[in-house]
Amino acid sequence: MKEPPRFLTLGVLAFTLAVVYGIWYSYSVLMVALLREFGWSRSVLAGAFSVFTLMHGVANPLIGWLCGRLQPPRLMLGGGVLLSAALFADSFVTQPWHLYLAFGVCTALGVATSGWVPALVQAQRRFPDRLGLALGIVSAGVGVGMLLVVPLCQLLIDAFGWRMAFRWLALLCLVWIIPSAIYLIRTTPPVTVLPARARAGTEPDPTGKGSSSAKGSASNDAIDLRGAMRMAPFWLIIAASMLGNICAQTLHVHQVVYLVDHGVAAIVAATVVSVVGGSSIIAKILGGWISDMIDRELVYIGGIVIMLASVFALLAVGASPSHWGAYVYAVLLGIGYSATASVMPAMTSDRFSGPHFGAIVGVGLMASAAGSALGPWFAGWLFDRSGSYNLPLALIVVCGMLAGGAGWKLRRLRLQALGQKSSGR
Repeated sequence: MKEPPRFLTLGVLAFTLAVVYGIWYSYSVLMVALLREFGWSRSVLAGAFSVFTLMHGVANPLIGWLCGRLQPPRLMLGGGVLLSAALFADSFVTQPWHLYLAFGVCTALGVATSGWVPALVQAQRRFPDRLGLALGIVSAGVGVGMLLVVPLCQLLIDAFGWRMAFRWLALLCLVWIIPSAIYLIRTTPPVTVLPARARAGTEPDPTGKGSSSAKGSASNDAIDLRGAMRMAPFWLIIAASMLGNICAQTLHVHQVVYLVDHGVAAIVAATVVSVVGGSSIIAKILGGWISDMIDRELVYIGGIVIMLASVFALLAVGASPSHWGAYVYAVLLGIGYSATASVMPAMTSDRFSGPHFGAIVGVGLMASAAGSALGPWFAGWLFDRSGSYNLPLALIVVCGMLAGGAGWKLRRLRLQALGQKSSGR
Protein backbone atom coordinates (compact mmCIF):
# COMPACT_ATOMS: atom_id res chain seq x y z
CA MET A 1 0.00 0.00 0.00
CA LYS A 2 1.20 3.49 -0.79
CA GLU A 3 2.50 5.42 2.19
CA PRO A 4 -0.13 7.98 3.32
CA PRO A 5 0.54 11.72 3.61
CA ARG A 6 2.72 12.41 6.61
CA PHE A 7 0.20 14.73 8.23
CA LEU A 8 -2.47 12.02 7.99
CA THR A 9 -0.18 9.78 9.99
CA LEU A 10 0.21 12.54 12.58
CA GLY A 11 -3.56 12.81 12.83
CA VAL A 12 -3.97 9.07 13.41
CA LEU A 13 -1.21 9.10 16.02
CA ALA A 14 -2.70 12.15 17.74
CA PHE A 15 -6.15 10.61 18.06
CA THR A 16 -4.66 7.34 19.29
CA LEU A 17 -2.90 9.28 22.04
CA ALA A 18 -6.20 11.02 22.77
CA VAL A 19 -7.80 7.65 23.54
CA VAL A 20 -4.82 6.22 25.43
CA TYR A 21 -4.01 9.23 27.59
CA GLY A 22 -7.62 10.22 28.00
CA ILE A 23 -7.79 6.99 29.97
CA TRP A 24 -4.65 8.01 31.89
CA TYR A 25 -6.15 11.33 32.98
CA SER A 26 -9.57 9.83 33.65
CA TYR A 27 -8.10 8.33 36.81
CA SER A 28 -8.60 11.69 38.53
CA VAL A 29 -12.40 11.30 38.25
CA LEU A 30 -12.33 7.53 38.78
CA MET A 31 -10.38 8.21 41.98
CA VAL A 32 -13.31 10.22 43.35
CA ALA A 33 -15.74 7.37 42.56
CA LEU A 34 -13.46 4.79 44.19
CA LEU A 35 -13.01 7.01 47.24
CA ARG A 36 -16.79 7.26 47.67
CA GLU A 37 -17.46 3.54 47.25
CA PHE A 38 -14.60 2.00 49.21
CA GLY A 39 -13.42 4.78 51.54
CA TRP A 40 -9.78 3.88 50.93
CA SER A 41 -7.17 6.47 51.94
CA ARG A 42 -5.94 8.93 49.36
CA SER A 43 -2.41 7.60 49.65
CA VAL A 44 -3.72 4.11 48.75
CA LEU A 45 -5.63 5.46 45.74
CA ALA A 46 -2.79 7.74 44.65
CA GLY A 47 -0.40 4.82 45.19
CA ALA A 48 -2.22 2.84 42.50
CA PHE A 49 -1.56 5.69 40.08
CA SER A 50 2.07 5.76 41.23
CA VAL A 51 2.44 2.06 40.41
CA PHE A 52 0.77 2.79 37.07
CA THR A 53 3.25 5.52 36.18
CA LEU A 54 6.22 3.47 37.39
CA MET A 55 5.23 0.50 35.25
CA HIS A 56 4.62 2.85 32.32
CA GLY A 57 8.07 4.34 32.80
CA VAL A 58 9.93 1.07 33.32
CA ALA A 59 8.44 -0.27 30.09
CA ASN A 60 9.47 2.77 28.01
CA PRO A 61 13.20 1.95 27.51
CA LEU A 62 12.31 -1.56 26.32
CA ILE A 63 9.59 -0.21 24.03
CA GLY A 64 12.02 2.39 22.69
CA TRP A 65 14.58 -0.34 22.02
CA LEU A 66 11.97 -2.46 20.25
CA CYS A 67 10.99 0.54 18.09
CA GLY A 68 14.47 0.35 16.56
CA ARG A 69 13.88 -3.24 15.52
CA LEU A 70 10.15 -3.54 14.83
CA GLN A 71 7.52 -1.38 13.23
CA PRO A 72 6.19 0.85 16.06
CA PRO A 73 2.57 0.28 14.87
CA ARG A 74 2.98 -3.43 15.62
CA LEU A 75 3.74 -2.51 19.21
CA MET A 76 0.68 -0.25 19.23
CA LEU A 77 -1.48 -3.15 18.03
CA GLY A 78 -0.33 -5.39 20.86
CA GLY A 79 -0.74 -2.53 23.31
CA GLY A 80 -4.30 -1.91 22.16
CA VAL A 81 -5.26 -5.53 22.79
CA LEU A 82 -3.62 -5.50 26.23
CA LEU A 83 -5.16 -2.16 27.19
CA SER A 84 -8.67 -3.29 26.26
CA ALA A 85 -8.33 -6.47 28.33
CA ALA A 86 -6.82 -4.57 31.28
CA LEU A 87 -9.61 -1.98 31.37
CA PHE A 88 -12.18 -4.76 31.40
CA ALA A 89 -10.34 -6.35 34.33
CA ASP A 90 -10.36 -2.97 36.14
CA SER A 91 -14.15 -3.14 36.30
CA PHE A 92 -13.98 -6.10 38.72
CA VAL A 93 -11.82 -4.40 41.38
CA THR A 94 -12.93 -4.98 44.98
CA GLN A 95 -9.64 -4.79 46.92
CA PRO A 96 -6.69 -2.38 46.78
CA TRP A 97 -4.39 -5.10 45.46
CA HIS A 98 -6.84 -5.72 42.61
CA LEU A 99 -6.54 -2.04 41.66
CA TYR A 100 -2.75 -2.13 41.90
CA LEU A 101 -2.49 -5.21 39.70
CA ALA A 102 -5.21 -4.53 37.12
CA PHE A 103 -4.80 -0.77 36.78
CA GLY A 104 -1.32 -0.16 38.19
CA VAL A 105 0.40 -2.93 36.23
CA CYS A 106 -1.70 -4.26 33.33
CA THR A 107 -3.37 -1.02 32.25
CA ALA A 108 -0.03 0.80 32.49
CA LEU A 109 1.69 -1.72 30.21
CA GLY A 110 -1.14 -1.38 27.69
CA VAL A 111 -0.88 2.42 27.75
CA ALA A 112 2.91 2.35 27.36
CA THR A 113 2.90 -0.11 24.46
CA SER A 114 0.17 1.66 22.52
CA GLY A 115 1.08 5.20 23.50
CA TRP A 116 3.76 7.84 23.60
CA VAL A 117 7.04 6.10 22.69
CA PRO A 118 5.84 4.38 19.47
CA ALA A 119 4.08 7.59 18.41
CA LEU A 120 7.13 9.69 19.28
CA VAL A 121 9.52 7.49 17.28
CA GLN A 122 7.24 7.58 14.22
CA ALA A 123 6.98 11.38 14.36
CA GLN A 124 10.74 11.74 14.86
CA ARG A 125 11.47 9.57 11.82
CA ARG A 126 9.00 11.27 9.49
CA PHE A 127 9.51 14.93 10.53
CA PRO A 128 13.18 15.41 11.45
CA ASP A 129 13.15 18.87 9.85
CA ARG A 130 10.05 20.14 11.74
CA LEU A 131 10.30 17.99 14.84
CA GLY A 132 9.00 20.54 17.33
CA LEU A 133 5.81 21.16 15.36
CA ALA A 134 5.31 17.43 14.64
CA LEU A 135 5.65 16.50 18.30
CA GLY A 136 3.38 19.40 19.22
CA ILE A 137 0.65 18.07 16.92
CA VAL A 138 1.01 14.48 18.09
CA SER A 139 1.15 15.37 21.79
CA ALA A 140 -1.86 17.65 21.33
CA GLY A 141 -3.78 14.40 21.09
CA VAL A 142 -3.26 14.01 24.82
CA GLY A 143 -5.09 17.30 25.31
CA VAL A 144 -7.90 16.08 23.07
CA GLY A 145 -8.20 13.04 25.33
CA MET A 146 -8.41 15.25 28.40
CA LEU A 147 -10.99 17.42 26.65
CA LEU A 148 -13.23 14.57 25.49
CA VAL A 149 -12.47 11.31 27.29
CA VAL A 150 -12.31 12.61 30.87
CA PRO A 151 -15.77 14.24 30.91
CA LEU A 152 -17.08 11.24 28.96
CA CYS A 153 -15.77 9.05 31.75
CA GLN A 154 -17.50 11.24 34.37
CA LEU A 155 -20.77 11.05 32.44
CA LEU A 156 -20.45 7.27 32.23
CA ILE A 157 -19.80 7.10 35.97
CA ASP A 158 -22.85 9.26 36.70
CA ALA A 159 -25.08 7.22 34.36
CA PHE A 160 -23.85 3.64 34.85
CA GLY A 161 -21.28 3.59 37.66
CA TRP A 162 -17.50 3.34 37.54
CA ARG A 163 -17.45 -0.37 36.67
CA MET A 164 -19.38 0.14 33.44
CA ALA A 165 -17.25 3.21 32.73
CA PHE A 166 -14.17 0.97 32.65
CA ARG A 167 -15.94 -1.42 30.26
CA TRP A 168 -16.98 1.35 27.87
CA LEU A 169 -13.39 2.60 27.85
CA ALA A 170 -12.24 -0.93 26.98
CA LEU A 171 -14.63 -0.94 24.03
CA LEU A 172 -13.34 2.44 22.89
CA CYS A 173 -9.81 1.02 22.72
CA LEU A 174 -11.01 -1.95 20.69
CA VAL A 175 -12.79 0.14 18.07
CA TRP A 176 -10.00 2.70 17.57
CA ILE A 177 -6.50 1.60 18.63
CA ILE A 178 -6.53 -1.81 16.98
CA PRO A 179 -7.89 -0.74 13.55
CA SER A 180 -5.67 2.36 13.47
CA ALA A 181 -2.59 0.28 14.33
CA ILE A 182 -3.40 -2.16 11.53
CA TYR A 183 -3.75 0.78 9.14
CA LEU A 184 -0.35 2.16 10.19
CA ILE A 185 1.26 -1.28 9.86
CA ARG A 186 0.07 -1.48 6.25
CA THR A 187 1.29 2.00 5.37
CA THR A 188 4.61 2.16 7.24
CA PRO A 189 7.83 1.10 5.50
CA PRO A 190 9.72 -1.69 7.29
CA VAL A 191 12.69 -0.69 9.42
CA THR A 192 16.19 -2.01 9.07
CA VAL A 193 17.33 -3.99 12.08
CA LEU A 194 20.01 -1.99 13.85
CA PRO A 195 23.42 -3.32 14.78
CA ALA A 196 24.20 -3.61 18.47
CA ARG A 197 26.32 -0.49 18.29
CA ALA A 198 26.40 1.92 15.36
CA ARG A 199 29.67 3.71 14.61
CA ALA A 200 30.63 3.63 18.28
CA GLY A 201 33.33 6.01 19.43
CA THR A 202 32.38 9.01 17.31
CA GLU A 203 32.16 12.26 19.23
CA PRO A 204 28.68 13.83 19.58
CA ASP A 205 27.58 17.14 18.20
CA PRO A 206 27.78 19.46 21.22
CA THR A 207 25.53 22.19 19.88
CA GLY A 208 22.28 20.28 20.18
CA LYS A 209 20.43 22.70 17.88
CA GLY A 210 19.86 21.89 14.27
CA SER A 211 20.95 18.31 14.81
CA SER A 212 17.57 17.01 13.78
CA SER A 213 17.77 18.19 10.22
CA ALA A 214 16.46 16.12 7.39
CA LYS A 215 19.80 14.45 6.83
CA GLY A 216 20.59 14.14 10.53
CA SER A 217 23.93 14.46 12.20
CA ALA A 218 26.43 11.71 11.63
CA SER A 219 27.99 12.31 15.05
CA ASN A 220 24.63 12.29 16.80
CA ASP A 221 23.69 9.10 14.97
CA ALA A 222 26.68 7.44 16.65
CA ILE A 223 25.54 8.00 20.25
CA ASP A 224 24.07 4.98 21.92
CA LEU A 225 22.53 4.88 25.39
CA ARG A 226 25.82 4.12 27.10
CA GLY A 227 27.50 7.06 25.39
CA ALA A 228 24.64 9.38 26.26
CA MET A 229 24.90 8.42 29.93
CA ARG A 230 28.46 9.74 29.99
CA MET A 231 27.27 13.23 29.04
CA ALA A 232 26.02 15.97 31.39
CA PRO A 233 23.07 16.97 29.12
CA PHE A 234 21.62 13.48 29.46
CA TRP A 235 21.45 13.75 33.25
CA LEU A 236 20.09 17.27 33.13
CA ILE A 237 17.33 16.00 30.84
CA ILE A 238 16.69 13.21 33.35
CA ALA A 239 16.46 15.74 36.20
CA ALA A 240 14.23 18.15 34.28
CA SER A 241 11.95 15.30 33.18
CA MET A 242 11.56 13.87 36.67
CA LEU A 243 11.11 17.17 38.51
CA GLY A 244 8.79 18.60 35.87
CA ASN A 245 6.55 15.56 36.07
CA ILE A 246 6.43 15.69 39.86
CA CYS A 247 4.83 19.10 39.37
CA ALA A 248 2.52 18.27 36.49
CA GLN A 249 1.25 14.85 37.51
CA THR A 250 0.70 15.77 41.17
CA LEU A 251 -1.60 18.54 39.98
CA HIS A 252 -3.32 16.29 37.43
CA VAL A 253 -4.05 13.52 39.92
CA HIS A 254 -5.15 15.63 42.90
CA GLN A 255 -6.80 18.60 41.22
CA VAL A 256 -10.32 17.12 41.06
CA VAL A 257 -10.26 15.96 44.69
CA TYR A 258 -8.82 19.33 45.78
CA LEU A 259 -11.55 21.25 43.99
CA VAL A 260 -14.32 18.97 45.28
CA ASP A 261 -12.92 19.35 48.82
CA HIS A 262 -13.21 23.12 48.45
CA GLY A 263 -16.82 23.14 47.35
CA VAL A 264 -16.61 22.72 43.56
CA ALA A 265 -19.13 20.24 42.09
CA ALA A 266 -17.65 16.98 40.76
CA ILE A 267 -18.90 17.55 37.21
CA VAL A 268 -17.45 21.08 37.24
CA ALA A 269 -14.15 19.70 38.52
CA ALA A 270 -14.21 17.17 35.67
CA THR A 271 -14.74 19.98 33.15
CA VAL A 272 -11.69 21.68 34.68
CA VAL A 273 -9.70 18.65 33.47
CA SER A 274 -11.19 19.24 30.03
CA VAL A 275 -10.16 22.90 30.09
CA VAL A 276 -6.63 21.80 31.00
CA GLY A 277 -6.70 19.49 28.00
CA GLY A 278 -8.22 22.03 25.66
CA SER A 279 -5.70 24.74 26.49
CA SER A 280 -2.87 22.22 26.21
CA ILE A 281 -3.88 21.40 22.62
CA ILE A 282 -3.19 24.94 21.49
CA ALA A 283 -0.15 25.32 23.75
CA LYS A 284 1.53 22.14 22.53
CA ILE A 285 1.13 22.96 18.85
CA LEU A 286 2.13 26.59 19.31
CA GLY A 287 4.97 25.72 21.68
CA GLY A 288 6.31 23.10 19.29
CA TRP A 289 6.17 25.57 16.39
CA ILE A 290 7.96 28.24 18.45
CA SER A 291 10.60 25.74 19.59
CA ASP A 292 11.57 25.15 15.95
CA MET A 293 12.48 28.87 15.72
CA ILE A 294 13.98 29.76 19.12
CA ASP A 295 15.85 27.88 21.81
CA ARG A 296 13.70 24.99 23.00
CA GLU A 297 15.06 25.44 26.52
CA LEU A 298 13.45 28.87 26.73
CA VAL A 299 10.10 27.38 25.75
CA TYR A 300 10.54 24.73 28.43
CA ILE A 301 11.45 27.24 31.14
CA GLY A 302 8.54 29.46 30.15
CA GLY A 303 6.21 26.49 30.54
CA ILE A 304 7.57 25.75 34.01
CA VAL A 305 6.99 29.36 35.08
CA ILE A 306 3.38 29.27 33.86
CA MET A 307 2.80 25.92 35.59
CA LEU A 308 4.03 27.38 38.87
CA ALA A 309 1.64 30.29 38.39
CA SER A 310 -1.17 27.71 38.19
CA VAL A 311 -0.29 26.50 41.70
CA PHE A 312 -0.96 29.95 43.13
CA ALA A 313 -4.17 30.17 41.11
CA LEU A 314 -5.28 26.85 42.64
CA LEU A 315 -4.51 28.16 46.13
CA ALA A 316 -6.65 31.19 45.36
CA VAL A 317 -9.54 28.91 44.36
CA GLY A 318 -9.13 27.04 47.65
CA ALA A 319 -9.31 30.29 49.60
CA SER A 320 -12.27 31.63 47.60
CA PRO A 321 -13.98 28.90 45.54
CA SER A 322 -15.36 29.95 42.17
CA HIS A 323 -15.92 28.27 38.82
CA TRP A 324 -14.10 31.01 36.95
CA GLY A 325 -11.11 30.83 39.27
CA ALA A 326 -10.93 27.08 38.69
CA TYR A 327 -10.96 27.64 34.93
CA VAL A 328 -8.16 30.23 35.16
CA TYR A 329 -6.12 27.64 37.03
CA ALA A 330 -6.93 25.06 34.35
CA VAL A 331 -5.79 27.28 31.49
CA LEU A 332 -2.51 28.07 33.26
CA LEU A 333 -1.83 24.41 33.99
CA GLY A 334 -2.74 23.38 30.44
CA ILE A 335 -0.33 25.90 28.95
CA GLY A 336 2.44 25.28 31.47
CA TYR A 337 2.59 21.51 31.62
CA SER A 338 2.54 21.27 27.83
CA ALA A 339 6.20 22.27 27.75
CA THR A 340 7.20 19.36 29.97
CA ALA A 341 5.32 16.93 27.73
CA SER A 342 6.16 17.98 24.18
CA VAL A 343 9.32 20.10 24.15
CA MET A 344 11.50 17.78 26.24
CA PRO A 345 11.51 14.92 23.68
CA ALA A 346 12.52 17.43 20.98
CA MET A 347 15.31 18.69 23.25
CA THR A 348 16.44 15.08 23.62
CA SER A 349 16.38 14.56 19.85
CA ASP A 350 18.44 17.74 19.36
CA ARG A 351 21.24 16.13 21.32
CA PHE A 352 20.75 12.41 20.70
CA SER A 353 19.08 11.91 17.33
CA GLY A 354 19.79 8.79 15.34
CA PRO A 355 18.98 5.08 15.52
CA HIS A 356 19.35 4.94 19.30
CA PHE A 357 16.95 7.82 19.94
CA GLY A 358 14.11 5.51 20.97
CA ALA A 359 16.14 3.82 23.71
CA ILE A 360 17.58 7.12 24.97
CA VAL A 361 14.27 8.95 25.08
CA GLY A 362 12.74 5.86 26.69
CA VAL A 363 15.09 6.24 29.65
CA GLY A 364 14.17 9.92 29.86
CA LEU A 365 10.51 8.94 29.93
CA MET A 366 11.29 6.44 32.68
CA ALA A 367 12.59 9.37 34.74
CA SER A 368 9.39 11.24 33.93
CA ALA A 369 7.43 8.24 35.16
CA ALA A 370 9.42 8.18 38.38
CA GLY A 371 8.40 11.79 38.97
CA SER A 372 4.80 10.96 38.05
CA ALA A 373 4.82 8.12 40.57
CA LEU A 374 6.58 9.91 43.41
CA GLY A 375 4.71 13.21 43.26
CA PRO A 376 1.06 12.05 43.48
CA TRP A 377 1.80 9.36 46.08
CA PHE A 378 3.84 11.68 48.30
CA ALA A 379 1.18 14.37 48.00
CA GLY A 380 -1.44 11.87 49.14
CA TRP A 381 0.80 10.76 52.01
CA LEU A 382 1.31 14.37 53.13
CA PHE A 383 -2.42 15.05 52.93
CA ASP A 384 -3.29 11.95 55.00
CA ARG A 385 -1.01 13.20 57.77
CA SER A 386 -1.64 16.93 57.64
CA GLY A 387 -5.22 17.09 56.39
CA SER A 388 -4.20 19.82 53.96
CA TYR A 389 -2.74 20.25 50.48
CA ASN A 390 -0.48 23.15 51.53
CA LEU A 391 2.64 20.97 51.88
CA PRO A 392 2.07 19.12 48.57
CA LEU A 393 1.63 22.42 46.74
CA ALA A 394 4.81 23.77 48.33
CA LEU A 395 6.63 20.65 47.10
CA ILE A 396 5.38 21.35 43.58
CA VAL A 397 6.79 24.88 43.68
CA VAL A 398 10.23 23.70 44.85
CA CYS A 399 10.44 20.95 42.23
CA GLY A 400 9.32 23.36 39.53
CA MET A 401 12.08 25.80 40.38
CA LEU A 402 14.66 23.00 40.24
CA ALA A 403 13.29 21.78 36.89
CA GLY A 404 13.56 25.29 35.46
CA GLY A 405 17.14 25.47 36.71
CA ALA A 406 18.00 22.23 34.92
CA GLY A 407 16.52 23.62 31.72
CA TRP A 408 18.58 26.80 32.06
CA LYS A 409 21.76 24.76 32.62
CA LEU A 410 21.02 22.73 29.48
CA ARG A 411 20.87 25.94 27.49
CA ARG A 412 24.12 27.26 28.98
CA LEU A 413 25.98 24.04 28.15
CA ARG A 414 24.69 24.11 24.60
CA LEU A 415 25.66 27.73 24.06
CA GLN A 416 29.10 27.12 25.57
CA ALA A 417 29.65 24.16 23.23
CA LEU A 418 28.44 26.22 20.27
CA GLY A 419 30.89 29.00 21.17
CA GLN A 420 33.75 26.53 21.42
CA LYS A 421 32.85 25.05 18.02
CA SER A 422 32.68 28.50 16.46
CA SER A 423 36.11 29.38 17.82
CA GLY A 424 37.58 26.27 16.24
CA ARG A 425 38.08 24.29 19.39
